[in-house]
Amino acid sequence: MSDIAGSMDGPPSEAEIEELTEEERAEEQRRAEQKAERENTEREIESGNSTLTRRERRRVSAHSRLSALTVFSIIRSEGEEELRRPTSSLWWSGIAAGIGISTSVFAQALLYEALEGSPNRWLISSLGYAVGFILVILARLQLFTENTLSVVLPMLSEPSWGKLGLSARLWATVLSANFIGTFLTAFFVIVMSGNGDPQGDGNVAAMFEVAEHAARSHGWTALVKGIPAGFFIAALVWMLPSSKGFEIWMVLLFTSLIAAGGFTHVIAGSTEMFMLVIDGRMSALDAFTGYLIPTFVGNVIGGTGLFAMLAYGQIHAEI
Repeated sequence: MSDIAGSMDGPPSEAEIEELTEEERAEEQRRAEQKAERENTEREIESGNSTLTRRERRRVSAHSRLSALTVFSIIRSEGEEELRRPTSSLWWSGIAAGIGISTSVFAQALLYEALEGSPNRWLISSLGYAVGFILVILARLQLFTENTLSVVLPMLSEPSWGKLGLSARLWATVLSANFIGTFLTAFFVIVMSGNGDPQGDGNVAAMFEVAEHAARSHGWTALVKGIPAGFFIAALVWMLPSSKGFEIWMVLLFTSLIAAGGFTHVIAGSTEMFMLVIDGRMSALDAFTGYLIPTFVGNVIGGTGLFAMLAYGQIHAEI
């Protein structure tokens, strides 16, 4: 960013251009040396497998884990693609994700109602919380908390004002679209069930119980509980490239943990808060200032401030 900031003060001098060129050459040489070192390491590893048959080497390759640098490169490439998508594509995908993630509240409430009287009611019903995340993640829809990692890695690897602007555009578009999707779902659920009476439908009543349970996390508590949730979602995004064939189980494990642990998620939680607002049980101001904004901050701290920085830190010397 400093190079860009300096260029805004006026055209660079010949000395600055020459210095920049030398820095670029040194950086290219450093990267070439690192690449050569990794290739030498790979050749040394391959030489240890020289006694294996071609079929055996293929099996070894198939069972090898992806390196941290490879995972980073995959997620960074996906982030680069997302940053360059048209705003309209992000918008409609974000609305679809908001509607889809609301399935988590519905499925959790469904189990919560069915398990009435069970001592493990809340723990088991937390499995339903994963349904909306499975839908949204496997359908490749735009969920804000996923982007706390994927679109941040390109920014960390090559900082620039342009990428910062693209990241801000994506975050603002996706977050607002997610909220619209969850609000529409909350409105539809309340108006279309029980002839306008939320208590007339047992499952909707259970959804309100789940929503009121979530609303107990307020202010600072919502922020603190949002940090692990943001971390878990970012960790999930990081592990998906290594989880081919087991994606559903990975999503199920980490997202149900969010519900079971009573952690807060800004998008799934917005469905619950909007239901309470529409039904008159909570003011819009309280929903945003008491729950959504603190949870948003917590999710960003956990996903970007903690996991993204740690993920980048472990491969920084290799890129």
